[in-house]
Amino acid sequence: QVQLVDSGGGLVQAGGSLRLSCTASGSFLRINDMGWYRQAPGKQRELVAIISSGGSTNYADSVKGRFTISRDNAKNTVYLQMNSLKPEDTGVYYCNAKIIRGVWQNDYWGQGTQVTVSS
Repeated sequence: QVQLVDSGGGLVQAGGSLRLSCTASGSFLRINDMGWYRQAPGKQRELVAIISSGGSTNYADSVKGRFTISRDNAKNTVYLQMNSLKPEDTGVYYCNAKIIRGVWQNDYWGQGTQVTVSS
């Protein structure tokens, strides 16, 4: 069994900062890409940022220069530092990890953490 637990969301004023964390636990061989997605009310879930096991990163255009994704492979943890937050960043943020347990790679998701940015 593999579990992702994400945390760190909250209510913040525009221009503020938050740091999200997500830790994978359980029995597995390796974690490949880890990332953060978000879903605003009435909208589809979208990719925010992704980081490979080697540290290569990719960001949605809307967050470039404001958000930073990082990971600690020894702790099986991915972080999302969010600065200069805007009201349009509001949504539920989900971490994702592509994890190899046997032969196959599968997607695993955290339970989601709410981020609300007030204007």
